[in-house]
Amino acid sequence: MTATTAVPSLDRLYERHVNPQWVRLLNLLDMNVQYRRCSGCELDTADGRRILDYLSGYSVHNAGHNHPSIVAAVREELESCGPAMLQSHVPERAAELAERLAERAGGRLSRVFFCSSGSEGVEAAIKFSRAHTGRAGLLYAEKAFHGLTCGALSLMSDGFWSEGFGPLLPGAEAVPFGSLEALEKKIATRKFAAFIVEPIQAEAGIVMPPPGYLEAAQSLCRRYGTLFVLDEVQTGMYRTGEFLAAHRFGVEPDMVVLAKALSGGLIPVGALLTSEAVSDSVYSSLKRALVHTSTFSENSLAMRAGLATLDVLEEESLGRRAIEAGAELRRRLTEALAPYEMVASVRGEGLLCGIEFRAPRQLRLRLAFEAFRRIHPAMFGQVVVMRMFRGHGILTQICGNNFMVLKVAPPLVVSDPQLDEFVTAIREVVDFAHSSSAFWNEALAMARRAIHV
Repeated sequence: MTATTAVPSLDRLYERHVNPQWVRLLNLLDMNVQYRRCSGCELDTADGRRILDYLSGYSVHNAGHNHPSIVAAVREELESCGPAMLQSHVPERAAELAERLAERAGGRLSRVFFCSSGSEGVEAAIKFSRAHTGRAGLLYAEKAFHGLTCGALSLMSDGFWSEGFGPLLPGAEAVPFGSLEALEKKIATRKFAAFIVEPIQAEAGIVMPPPGYLEAAQSLCRRYGTLFVLDEVQTGMYRTGEFLAAHRFGVEPDMVVLAKALSGGLIPVGALLTSEAVSDSVYSSLKRALVHTSTFSENSLAMRAGLATLDVLEEESLGRRAIEAGAELRRRLTEALAPYEMVASVRGEGLLCGIEFRAPRQLRLRLAFEAFRRIHPAMFGQVVVMRMFRGHGILTQICGNNFMVLKVAPPLVVSDPQLDEFVTAIREVVDFAHSSSAFWNEALAMARRAIHV
């Protein structure tokens, strides 16, 4: 069944005034649909389809779409007519949310700077680390994804994201993820303010850290005076089972960046959790009380949404659900996809999972695969995404820095029947890719359409 495109007049307005290439890409993938209602893991379209969300807005909807308790809390806050963004008082909701985040994070994380996004949180981490250490250098892991502002882009090795945007921050250098030897060689120079790293590299292909890597990296940072900073924008808020993936790996970072799932997907909000010592290095005197702030950072709607989201995640034991459902999902996917040579592995933690594909060995498949990889390295993955969406009503996507890994990250409220549905659907799509020329013909047709877009 072909997806019905959104209202043409609205498409044209979006093309004219926002981003024409986005509309063209969605049309090319046959994924341009109009959503009417989103609840839990299910998305209802204007043409009567029901789509199962296995992307969660890139780990935004941990509590599910439009959770009634979070919606009610935001509505109550709006109707209270309180000081939403007065900016000349002590925001009570910010104090409450900061206390709860610090309690759950534990370790040395006792202060919180609120912002509006993960990228903004990374920018704050850069400034705070420089203020605390007096150093300018920044270390990051290859294939990382930290955001699309200029500071965050400086911490990413994939030139696709930064091409055409001019010079980025000087002094930012990469080390291979998982290499302690390379890390120590860099930070032994004592010129780096921070090592900023994702505990699990999400857009690199759900890349897990080698055993003991994060603990040893933290130890090296402590030895050489470099701050150990975790970007938990996608891994935090119980996505990997624990409140922070840091807890899963037994580390106590100097700073943690949170965002995405923090407000239940309703109000933009991010947070940089820091130690008292780091925070005091920034807000070091009365005249520096406002040296780093943000217009929307502590608005009451975002703070109330954050409090309500924590309530939902904890009262519904969604961290435990992530652990149990994630383990079962990976087990079932591994079993269902084992017969297929193009599936390299299934991996992840909690409900942040990935299915890695590889080039086929069979000549008839390999010729087609290599042909489409030459057209575009994302071609194979996008056909899988398109078939999952169009043929099975499941929304997912390939990883941004690794086109051979399909991200599998449903809301933490996902039910057992919804797990069954995904496993059945991906097995059928993978089987179709191995057994039918129609899969490859469709990829060729999509490539031809792309030429004319």
